[in-house]
Amino acid sequence: MPPPEKQPMIHFNTLYTYRIYPLSSNVCYHEIVVENKEVISMNIGIIGFGSMGRMMAEKFAASGLVSKNSLLLASRSPEKLQDAKKWATVAGSNSELAASSDIVFLCLRPFDLKGVLEEIRDVLRPETLVVSLNGSVSFANLEKSLTGGARRLAKVIPSVTAEVDRSQTLVCYNDNVTTEDKGNLKRLLSCMGDIIELPENEMGMGSELVSCMPGFIASIFDVLVKAAEEHTKIPHDQVVRMVLQTMIATGELMLKKDMSFEDVVKRVATPGGITEEGTKVVYENFPETARVLFEKTLQKRKMTAEKAEAQFE
Repeated sequence: MPPPEKQPMIHFNTLYTYRIYPLSSNVCYHEIVVENKEVISMNIGIIGFGSMGRMMAEKFAASGLVSKNSLLLASRSPEKLQDAKKWATVAGSNSELAASSDIVFLCLRPFDLKGVLEEIRDVLRPETLVVSLNGSVSFANLEKSLTGGARRLAKVIPSVTAEVDRSQTLVCYNDNVTTEDKGNLKRLLSCMGDIIELPENEMGMGSELVSCMPGFIASIFDVLVKAAEEHTKIPHDQVVRMVLQTMIATGELMLKKDMSFEDVVKRVATPGGITEEGTKVVYENFPETARVLFEKTLQKRKMTAEKAEAQFE
């Protein structure tokens, strides 16, 4: 076995994957070694090589679960795939990929989805599992575009936190998906983090909580850091690291000790103390911001879905 590296890296097309992860309890790093994983004996196709398609492809390759010959990629911008040829197989077209794949991931924008579905529907085998990474289009409309009998369909919503193997990945299935299909898909997705199965009608709010939430959290803490810096000469990078490490540690404390948000507040905010003054401000002023945040994002989600669904009428 090669010696571990001191910096994060990926060994593609091997059964060994080395990662370096920051620990929340201190500032040191801990090495994780994943070895001797059984390769999945299926062809996995990914259509679309934007940020999400690339991330998923790299994760599958790095996990050791999918071999180079079994990981098929296609993109309308072939130049994006040049580097990927080192660890995956580039298909000549979407149809070629779909005809050869046991699972097809569609990493596409809502308005590109219908055209690609119509392009590949005649070559898809009945047992092929088609996975959309777009939550805006319903199973009913996906099925409408994929004529030719009952189709096995799933939706998957990963998070950017998959880049550090900590995604809370959402998944839902139509009625044609088998238990074996679910097991194969979950095994693939597990290389990105945890998997949460939801009904189709809850995928929207689920996306707010896991896919959008990193952006919400980052923007909230950006505001907090900027406000804190008005009262200190501690260097910016150090302030950011202090806040991030505290945020991570608080989450782990709650998960490991089964504590609620209120439990943490009570633990830290001594009656009549300094922390209590701050938590009062948060509870008095932030609820309206949170209410408007979800009101606006869910309204935008609904409008996007309506426009996306209209193309299938």
